[in-house]
Amino acid sequence: MFRSKLILPRCLHGWAYSALPAACVLLGLLQSFASETLPRKPFAEWADVPAERQFNIRFSYVEGEAYHVWYGREQKNISVKKQGEEYGIDPMYGVIAMEYGLTPRWTADLNVGYGTVGTRSYNPGAGSQSTSGILDVNVGVRYQIFHESDAQPWLPTFAFRAGGILPGTYNKRFPFAPGSHSAAIEPSIYVKKHFGWTGFGAYGEASYRWMRTSGDDQYTAAVGFFQEICSWNFNAGYRHFQQISGDDLLPVPVGTPISYSPQVREINDAMEAGFSYTTTQRWKWGFYTTKIFDGSNTDSRFLISGYLEIPFQRKKPSLE
Repeated sequence: MFRSKLILPRCLHGWAYSALPAACVLLGLLQSFASETLPRKPFAEWADVPAERQFNIRFSYVEGEAYHVWYGREQKNISVKKQGEEYGIDPMYGVIAMEYGLTPRWTADLNVGYGTVGTRSYNPGAGSQSTSGILDVNVGVRYQIFHESDAQPWLPTFAFRAGGILPGTYNKRFPFAPGSHSAAIEPSIYVKKHFGWTGFGAYGEASYRWMRTSGDDQYTAAVGFFQEICSWNFNAGYRHFQQISGDDLLPVPVGTPISYSPQVREINDAMEAGFSYTTTQRWKWGFYTTKIFDGSNTDSRFLISGYLEIPFQRKKPSLE
């Protein structure tokens, strides 16, 4: 009698039987959750650093939608129906993230993007309005203080980043503009640690922004889990963003112009999830989503993003 036999890749042998239930939970999160808009890598990827003299460039495209807004803590539907279609707040961004390995531990990065945010919700005739421009530029250097492969096996991969933010060129007073439009100094930390079964681990990150132009400081923090399976990497977690001070956004009926400024005290809580695949040439293809599920003075945006990252390794100069 013929019996089919499932042959697993060698990298799956130690993982498949001990971690299959947890992987199913992680995949379930990916299906359930398909904002901050400052260009950056997700899932504490900045805990890792490229090899010395290696240059990585990542091309990302992000688009999303939001049909609800929290005015203070009060949630309102802001969708508009026109010609059989439903409209809300629609962001679209293109981002280029670049990093270069200065030494085995030091890395420099530059993250730039161009975006558009459009809406009909605050126009009396439900006409389309939008703002476009360069997103806030994010530049920094980071130092990997620890790596899991170091002498102490209990150490996580841990990195510190000193960053700076330059304001973009969009209209900062457009409703839910794609950034804070302020020069800022941003120190941040990133941590990743494997534990439990093969390929499983947790990530975390935290940053604080001294807003030098607007004066309304911000912080963000994220925690989550990852599962590595051969060349695949799956991630799911929670992210919190908060502006320390500012004013509440005053509610207005749909179709009424709104008074919006960067001083609005935005707070949001979001779920994030994604996966990536690394080819034998070390090219990385990825996909991730973010969904805001609670907050104050924020929209309920759902973002979807895809990216391609390509590494380039510079050869060391010959000693001859």
